[in-house]
Amino acid sequence: MKVTVDIDCTPEEARRFMGLPDLSSVHDVYVEKMKAMMADGLSPDVMGEMMKNWAPMGEAGMKMWSDMLGQMSGKR
Repeated sequence: MKVTVDIDCTPEEARRFMGLPDLSSVHDVYVEKMKAMMADGLSPDVMGEMMKNWAPMGEAGMKMWSDMLGQMSGKR
């Protein structure tokens, strides 16, 4: 048997229902910092460090993705 339930709610309502914290103020601060960095000009070094921090498993994860995409494109 298969049961499907559709719930029509906003992301805010879903967050509250599931008991998740409201991180909108943290998000606003983060966005403002990113805007300031963009206005000041991002150097390639800063951008590379950000990407390494965002990637799962840090630098090892970036290498894994790079290798996988290289293999898929036939370059490696």
